[in-house]
Amino acid sequence: MTNDRRRFLATGAAVGLGALALTDFPAFGQDKLKDDKKKDEPEEEVGAAEDLMREHGVLNRILLIYEEGLRRLRDKEDVSPDAFHKPATLVRKFVEDYHENLEECFIFPEFEKRMKLVELTKTLREQHKAGRNVTDVILRNAAPDVFRKEDARKELVAACQAFIRMYRPHEAREDTVLFPALHKILTAKQLDALGDKFEEEENKLFGKEGFEKTVEQVAVIEKQLGIEDLAKFTPK
Repeated sequence: MTNDRRRFLATGAAVGLGALALTDFPAFGQDKLKDDKKKDEPEEEVGAAEDLMREHGVLNRILLIYEEGLRRLRDKEDVSPDAFHKPATLVRKFVEDYHENLEECFIFPEFEKRMKLVELTKTLREQHKAGRNVTDVILRNAAPDVFRKEDARKELVAACQAFIRMYRPHEAREDTVLFPALHKILTAKQLDALGDKFEEEENKLFGKEGFEKTVEQVAVIEKQLGIEDLAKFTPK
C-alpha cells in the first residue's frame, strides 16, 4: 500500500511539472512554431507594376546624384567625372537596357493592341529614345580626358538638365496613370505571369537579386558624394 501511494505521488508530480512547463513557458514553444512556419512560407513576390515602380525609385536616386554633380559644378566645387559617368552607366544598363526594354516589349503593347492610352505610350516611347541620346552625351563628356574641357562640361550640364527635366514627369505619369491601368486591362493571372517574366529577365541580365545589387551601387555613389544621409534633405 505504501509503495502504491509513493508511485501515485511520483506520477502526480511528473504530470504537474509537465503542466507547469506548458503553462508557464508557452512562448518558447509558440515562437519555435512561428519560426518553423516562416521558414516554410514562400518569399513575398513583387507584382509587375510594383516592380516597375520601385525601379523608378532607383532612377530618382540617380537624378539626385546628377543634381548634386551639377550643383558642385555650378558652385565651382571639386567634382570627379565619375559623379556623372558612373550614374550614366547605371542608367544605360539598368534603366534603358532593362527597365525601359521591359516597358517597350511587355507593357506598351498591351495598351496599344487594346487601343488604350495610345498617345501616352507613343510619347513614352519617344522619350525613351530621347533619353538614350542624352545618356550618350553624358557618357561621352564624362570621360576623364574630355571632362576637363570647358565646352564638354557645358554640353554635359545641358544634357543632365534635359534628362532630369524629362524623366521626372515621365516616371510620374507612368506611376500614376499607366501602371495603375495595368490592373484594368490584365487579369491577376496575366499580371503574375508578367511578374515572372520580369524576374526572369532581371536574373538573365544581372544575376540573382539584380535590383538589390543596383541599389547598392547607387548607394555607393551617394556616399562618395556625401548625399547618402536622408536627414540632410529635411528643411530646417
